[in-house]
Amino acid sequence: MPRRKPLFGLVIIAAACLCAAAAPLIAGYDPTQTSLQSLDPPSSAHWLGTDGARISLTVGIGAALVATLIGVPIGLCAGYLGGKTDLAVVQIVDLFIALPGLVLALIITAMVGPSLKNLVLVLGFVMWPPIARMVRGQTLAVRESVFVEAARAVGGGAGWIIRRHIWPNVLHVAAAQFAVTIAFAIFTSSSLSFLGLGVPPPTPDWGGMVRVGFDYLIVNPAMSLAPGVAVAVTVAGFYLLGSREA
Repeated sequence: MPRRKPLFGLVIIAAACLCAAAAPLIAGYDPTQTSLQSLDPPSSAHWLGTDGARISLTVGIGAALVATLIGVPIGLCAGYLGGKTDLAVVQIVDLFIALPGLVLALIITAMVGPSLKNLVLVLGFVMWPPIARMVRGQTLAVRESVFVEAARAVGGGAGWIIRRHIWPNVLHVAAAQFAVTIAFAIFTSSSLSFLGLGVPPPTPDWGGMVRVGFDYLIVNPAMSLAPGVAVAVTVAGFYLLGSREA
């Protein structure tokens, strides 16, 4: 069963991405336009109401890319070089991890202002420490391998050894953490949008849709339940994909 978790996650993610990519064909309506039917319950014309979005996946993947581009090089250098470099990185990572990610993202987003670009950059900045820590830990183990010692013996430099020998053996850890980071980014961005600090309207976003529907739960509960379930299922899919259990 554990080995099937990434496969289940991949199926969920593929379905979510397919729905996002084919949204104009599936819905056939402009999600930024208002409608007199906006409070109508789900029907054959509107399976999950009259709104939809792709922005959450964009934010999640974009933020994970930013976090990976920051965290991977830092983790590789800290793990391989060791000494004062490693000590400084560990202290910085511990400081970031000690702060709740959602609270830190909330504070920074409130300072820089809500927008798609700012949301991606803020979440990427907040989420690089776990990636750096995972990569550093794997690098510490790999650098003691025989093939790394042999590379040092023949005069290989730190940069060459990291590129040719360390990184290929750390890639699987970084890939798994990348998927988990996307999940966290989607959840956090939805939380910020619910609080009014995500992507500004009229751009549709799962968190913003939950917040709008919150005022109409009695009239049409699906307005909040549908995007809420979408967030939960998509986040679960990325977490399952990033599972490294044997």
